[in-house]
Amino acid sequence: MTQVSFAQHGMWVTERTGAGSAYHMPIVIRFDGSPAPDPAVLATACASVVERHPLLGMAVREHDGVPHLVPATRPPCLETGGSVEEAVRRPFDLENGPLVRFTLVGDTLVVVAHHLVFDGGSKDVLVADLAAFAAGAVPPPLEPLDHAAGQRERVAALLGEARAFWADRWREPGETVLPGGVLRSRRGGPGRLLEFTLDVPGLPGLTRYEVLLAALHALLMSYGNADVVTAIDLSTRTAESEGHVGPFVNELPVFSSPPPDAPFTTFAAGLRAELRSLYTYREVPLARAVAGLKPHAALAPVSVSYRRGPAHGTGSAEGFGQVDRLAFNHAVRGALQLQVLDHAGRSDDTAMPAPGMTASLRYDPGELTDPVGFADDLRAVLAAIAQDPTRPLEMLPTREPVVAWPVPGAEPATAAVEDTVDIGAGADLDDPLAAEIRAIWEEVLKLAPIEPHDDIFELGGHSLTITQIIARMRKRLGVEVDLDDFFDNPTIAGVLQVIRR
Repeated sequence: MTQVSFAQHGMWVTERTGAGSAYHMPIVIRFDGSPAPDPAVLATACASVVERHPLLGMAVREHDGVPHLVPATRPPCLETGGSVEEAVRRPFDLENGPLVRFTLVGDTLVVVAHHLVFDGGSKDVLVADLAAFAAGAVPPPLEPLDHAAGQRERVAALLGEARAFWADRWREPGETVLPGGVLRSRRGGPGRLLEFTLDVPGLPGLTRYEVLLAALHALLMSYGNADVVTAIDLSTRTAESEGHVGPFVNELPVFSSPPPDAPFTTFAAGLRAELRSLYTYREVPLARAVAGLKPHAALAPVSVSYRRGPAHGTGSAEGFGQVDRLAFNHAVRGALQLQVLDHAGRSDDTAMPAPGMTASLRYDPGELTDPVGFADDLRAVLAAIAQDPTRPLEMLPTREPVVAWPVPGAEPATAAVEDTVDIGAGADLDDPLAAEIRAIWEEVLKLAPIEPHDDIFELGGHSLTITQIIARMRKRLGVEVDLDDFFDNPTIAGVLQVIRR
């Protein structure tokens, strides 16, 4: 058994809270217009890809509260029939695996991998290898890779600096106001899709991604959000992981307070500087650097994922069908996910004309009520920036923001927090169960003595140590504590009170 990486552990925790197909990563390859491989040849190619990338043939199983990678109970194989949507939506059995499936639906091959073993960059790796094997070629061998072990060493070296970096930056994301509604969700669940194109201007000293992100922050400011936060996906690939599939990605938040009178170029340059500072700690999971961070499917209601791609939204892989790299998984993490495929080529092109971007807007229809309006607003802001990059932010196009008035008679937002702070005050600390809980805490945290009101996060605990404690309490004491309850009541006294309730 191999212990999972930090990214895998975070996904494993939130997957268990119910995320639907939010972590499904589909690739749809259509052969209608190009010769389709013989099904037997395609089945052999799929098996060869799994043999080349053993991570695809794994499952994730808990051992003493710690998830580990183990071989799946059966190897992935090419299936036939059904529909594309069914192949994408069908749940994965994480404990038994496998965590990838190949389904041939007529002339369409649907490859769906779980995010636990896959990321956006892995799509290009898998398609290239699949095309090579289907053509009878053999890709160059890959060196074995233990990504989790290497990541733990790198994160340990950066952890102290990362904690200092986030100490004066992190704040719990609140709601984001949009015309027609308010975005609050950070969970994973069913979503809808809107696809459109974006023309992002090239500006001196800025990448197209930086221009897009700054434009998004400026737009959210114009809606009435003085403080803006968006979560962004960052690649954590190293030279050793090139050519491998895996979850080489980390989600981190970007905060800004856009000054309305600042020229766009000035604001964008400042946001670029913040991004460059953040990149130093791109591999450190936020949950390791920020104490008490609850697990969420998304770090903020609004998130952005950016990748470079071929010359069109779908592209061929050396004649191997038409590949849809933005295939929809029928879900969303958070309230609004903006996935962007840039067709310009190099990400460091700063001032050269280039083709546009394909945007895939995944959203919670219960929160984003006007996705078309949002897309139009973003395009209008980008068009205004292209016309005059020095235009002040307050002069960019916008619609009237929505003011979220408090509901009469509603409790203040801090009431729930206050309720959880004192929950352990009435716990019976002479209860024999308290001593058994304390023994488990001291064993996992390797600290003694731990007092009844010591906060586990102040003792250096995090989500991994908490899942270990929960597992040992379940096994030895026959009690089950929900992860959310543990985060809300992070003391021995608080946990005891939760159990007795």
